[in-house]
Amino acid sequence: MPANKTVTFSRHCEVITVPGGDNIEIPEGTIGKITQALGSSFTVYIAGSLVRVAGKNADAIGQDVPQRLTLPEGATDEDVERLIVAQLRQVYDPEIPINLMDLGLIYECSVDHGDRRQRSVSVLMTLTAPGCGMGDIMIDDVRTHLLEIPTITHVETEIVLEPPWEMEMMSDAAKLQLGMI
Repeated sequence: MPANKTVTFSRHCEVITVPGGDNIEIPEGTIGKITQALGSSFTVYIAGSLVRVAGKNADAIGQDVPQRLTLPEGATDEDVERLIVAQLRQVYDPEIPINLMDLGLIYECSVDHGDRRQRSVSVLMTLTAPGCGMGDIMIDDVRTHLLEIPTITHVETEIVLEPPWEMEMMSDAAKLQLGMI
């Protein structure tokens, strides 16, 4: 999906301000520029401000709405775990073009495989800064992405601030992408 693409909102659309995390509505006809189109959300620059458009509202800016996930017939616990990791790699920090896994913000992810029709996932994660206004949004993104996986019926997500996040926690790929190595 192209960054720096000018878009016009085709309908009223609920968005989230970046970095404040406030819900606002953008009126139909508003013009903006996509600055980040990663995962299933879009960061759009409008009149000096950034807003985040959720994937479910992608049509409002002329983009494709993400397709529903499926599991193969007879999927194993390992298949589900691979899909969990893939989904977590689709959750991006709205300000940094790196997914939460490569940023090192996901500390732990565990799956209760007790009932293959109703799995439960627990995620411990952190933020790049304790007062990050987008923390609740990223938590919701993690939950939403994981609940899209068939058989996952409950996601518990918790922010922890110990140990504090440091740039060294980023993957080498993330550091390379940001020009740090």
